[in-house]
Amino acid sequence: MHQQEEKYVEIWDECLKVIENVIGHQMFDRWFKPLVPVAFQNSTLTIEVPSDFYRKYIEDVYLNVLKSTLKRVIGPEARLVYRVSPVKVQPPMTYPAANAAVPVNKTITVNTCPAGANPGPFVYPGLKRVQINPRLNPVYCFGNLVKGKCNVMGITAGESISLAPGNTPFNPLFLFGGPGLGKTHLAQAIGISIKEKFPDLVVLYVTGNEFKTQYMDAVNIQNKLTDFLAFYMKIDVLIVDDIQDLIGPGSQNAFFNVFNHLHENGKQLIFTSDRSPADLRNFEERLLSRLKWGLSVKLEKPSYATRLEMLKSRSFREGVAINDEVLEYLAGRIKSNFRELEGALISLIAHATLIHKEVTVDLAASVTGEIVGEEKNDVTISKVQKTVCDYFNITKEALVSKSRKRQIVQARQIAMYMSRNLLGCSLSTIGSELGGKDHATVLHACSTVSDLMATDKSFKQYVSDIEKLLVPAGK
Repeated sequence: MHQQEEKYVEIWDECLKVIENVIGHQMFDRWFKPLVPVAFQNSTLTIEVPSDFYRKYIEDVYLNVLKSTLKRVIGPEARLVYRVSPVKVQPPMTYPAANAAVPVNKTITVNTCPAGANPGPFVYPGLKRVQINPRLNPVYCFGNLVKGKCNVMGITAGESISLAPGNTPFNPLFLFGGPGLGKTHLAQAIGISIKEKFPDLVVLYVTGNEFKTQYMDAVNIQNKLTDFLAFYMKIDVLIVDDIQDLIGPGSQNAFFNVFNHLHENGKQLIFTSDRSPADLRNFEERLLSRLKWGLSVKLEKPSYATRLEMLKSRSFREGVAINDEVLEYLAGRIKSNFRELEGALISLIAHATLIHKEVTVDLAASVTGEIVGEEKNDVTISKVQKTVCDYFNITKEALVSKSRKRQIVQARQIAMYMSRNLLGCSLSTIGSELGGKDHATVLHACSTVSDLMATDKSFKQYVSDIEKLLVPAGK
């Protein structure tokens, strides 16, 4: 055991000497001194890093230096694996370096026609062996998806597909919704899960615009359109992202033929779009009808609870411990989509890491102010209270009083619920703003409102009406 320890320490020390000589003392001290070697086996060196943000920065800036140094010290088979330092008592997480293996497809044979050839009906084209890059990002896996009401149907359908691709009622699967709601992540997660369970299946992720561009390139070279179609008809799982960009009669006709061939042969088709199939414009009717086969799932904006869970999950992945109050603030401030929420968190971590600032609510307010602008002033606790009072025709004094009248109690509980779910205010803030109530009272109010919404249609209508008054459609 002692000899093994000496081995990986010795190897890393040798690497550090080379790296320091290349990048200079200052950058070396900041980014490489904190790294700790923890294992070496089968030409693979494992090093521990302080956070996933730290890992990404090193890969973005120093990947070429790392690659060449490892090959120089260990040999051509060298591999690097990162282990992120655990947060509190959580177990450490390992991440493969960028030069490690990612999902790959087996080599397939595609019929091809040489340029300039004029094959007759009895002349067979040539055969070409190719390996198709699935173009799947390992980060976009199911394990990194946070499940909530906004996406539960899509995730459930995706998990079913990954168990039996091409053999479920969900073919094609059409995922649609606004930007940043996780369509690409979910679509790729299905592809990654299929590759894990069925490594021999050929999976390909491509955007609608890329398919269109490839088609246009193919028609400009004699006989290459045949190669283009032959290539796509070899795919077992085809994922087309942003299919709304697939415009033009030629490319749609080619895609129509690919769709028919794959679907008839039991291959899985997965599409994403920023709008539903019914709202797609400039699409041939025959293609639209096929996009409506299978299952269409709309991804909604995430609720406060889902946004908060996503932030906790992502900060854990980053290996960074962030105060719950800060995460609650972010979840309350950024409501539109996961992408903006994730961007705010990464920006916050970057500020804290690079400028060595403490992660506080004030820092979060500064960072998110650059992202969401004036939206923060749209809804406030005061506005929530006024809207609830106007709706139930009661006074502000009655709302914050100790009255146990049924109408006033319900109004007070709805105000607490809205302050928590729409604004993400802390329990203590809500309690103090509504008559000095304690944490337990606010929690009980939020729970009561959720239960009544599920069982009482009239009560659910109250909440829906008030929410529409606070957040009009389109905002």
